[in-house]
Amino acid sequence: MILELQNAILEMIAKGEPLPTTLSVLCTKVEAAIPGITVTVLRSNGASLSTLAAPSLPKSYSDAVDNLKVGLSSGSCGAAAYLGSPVVVTDIKTDPRWTDHTALALALGLKACWSSPIKSGDRVVGTFAFYYRENRGPSKLEQTIVDACVHLCSIAIEREERVAERQRLTYTDGLTGLRNRTAFDLALRTSPLPPNNGWGLLVADVDNLKLANDTFGHAAGDALIRVVAERIAAAAGREQTYRLGGDEFAVILVGEVELDLQRKAAEILSVLEPPTECAGHVVFPAVTLGGALATGGVDPEQVRQNADIALYHAKEHARGQFIAFHSGLGTALTRRFRAVRDVSLALSENRIETYYQPIVRLDTREAVGLEALCRMRTPSGDVIAAAHFHEATKDAQVASALTDRMLSRVAADMRAWLDESLPLQHVGVNLSAADFRKGGLREKICRIFEEAGVPLDHLILEVTESVYLGQRDHVVADQINALRSEGLKVALDDFGTGYASLTHLLTVPVDIIKIDKSFIDRTRLGDAGMVIVRGLLSIAAELGIRVVAEGIEDEDQAYRLETSGCKLGQGYLFAGAMDGLKAGQFLNAHGQRPIRGGPFSEPLLYSS
Repeated sequence: MILELQNAILEMIAKGEPLPTTLSVLCTKVEAAIPGITVTVLRSNGASLSTLAAPSLPKSYSDAVDNLKVGLSSGSCGAAAYLGSPVVVTDIKTDPRWTDHTALALALGLKACWSSPIKSGDRVVGTFAFYYRENRGPSKLEQTIVDACVHLCSIAIEREERVAERQRLTYTDGLTGLRNRTAFDLALRTSPLPPNNGWGLLVADVDNLKLANDTFGHAAGDALIRVVAERIAAAAGREQTYRLGGDEFAVILVGEVELDLQRKAAEILSVLEPPTECAGHVVFPAVTLGGALATGGVDPEQVRQNADIALYHAKEHARGQFIAFHSGLGTALTRRFRAVRDVSLALSENRIETYYQPIVRLDTREAVGLEALCRMRTPSGDVIAAAHFHEATKDAQVASALTDRMLSRVAADMRAWLDESLPLQHVGVNLSAADFRKGGLREKICRIFEEAGVPLDHLILEVTESVYLGQRDHVVADQINALRSEGLKVALDDFGTGYASLTHLLTVPVDIIKIDKSFIDRTRLGDAGMVIVRGLLSIAAELGIRVVAEGIEDEDQAYRLETSGCKLGQGYLFAGAMDGLKAGQFLNAHGQRPIRGGPFSEPLLYSS
């Protein structure tokens, strides 16, 4: 009988049957084999007991036993769990261990109880009990059966604990103890979420994790993640807070009335404000939040996408703040996806082309250089300026691919112009933040121009203020210094439209400043823009920095700039963008040539 019992229970354990079901079958089979007994299995958490199986006892008895404290005065099972050894009570009515529970047992005709601890190693995980309807203890046969049953119970409980631990690890983030992305995905798929603004979603990115990692080390970064996790959970509720991975968090909010995401986001931002110590360093936690409500029957996955879109916009336009989703945000993101798709297709079909706009001396109108401009040719043959697909360049992969294509095309065109002995001085190529983030920029530029046989002193790298001066971790500045060591010159493009400050001219490696068209448009007499331009020209001259005025469209602008000391300009007054063939022809006709075989006459954008 014992062998059959073992085989039956072990098969249920192997199949993964629920623990209460398996142990109820065990109790029923033992009760059938030994008439006159009632079997129960209780679970112990070290402090209290709860019913796992008691198929022959009424629910009222199991309910009364649940949360029974482990101790010497808690009946046979409570005492056995406390002592870690079997407890035999042959008379429940008179035994002091049953004093507080005598009536409960006697009402069911139970007169004696023998309880044995179930152990996992040295830890008591439950009890296995025989109840008798007469005053007696166990027989030798019953002892043999109970030994087998206790072992089976131990196997079943240990297996369930292992499964529970695996499940806990599957759904729990190891660093913070919060629920993880898997649990988040499951919650969105299976949780009963109310409709009509009854629930919403907040998603968050930690703003300064990379800075903490790079500056203080990953121990500080991990500590920052834990602090952010605890503070978000304190504000929003631990059961509702998830760490999705890296620096990403999410909060599922459910309310009886219409939710106020703005208020909850403000609470989270508020609790995050105080500084904290991370691995011995003071760090100021900061997150950016996006959120979306479930409206109009929107399914959970769409709410998630809407919250991601809101976060995406918040990271671009409102760092450290909260943006709620609205339909316009989705439209903007759709435009970006469409631009990325169109440019990616143009790259694969070789429809990305290089155009050039000359940079000229304002006094002689001779061309001293060119700026390379990216253009996309449509399948119908139209040429589109970069401004119309600028959104695509915010995608790191697309931006890097465009730069690779531009560098290769520019190097090939420059080699052709040099072979024709055209008066080529330099060509400026625009770089994006993605080019610096990807790494290997110096090696790539050197390789492309070496293979084309073009000296690097013919190349100028044009970097906008937002790329150059907007980086906190000095990645861009470090790489530009490395590039300048190869003989390259650097132009700060669109000066005055981003993070510009005159103090930056003292701290960043810049050879050329290109004053943005928005300033040039305000160079009329008496306009404050003219005052600023004159001041900048004076400062740049003292610092040995060349200045190019962008967007010159009429002779009055050119005259005022020239008389104010500006020597170089660019704009439609002199020439628009042209393809490589026409750019070569322009150089041949208007390029500044050496005087009597000597070096180029001044001013140049770099020393010859």
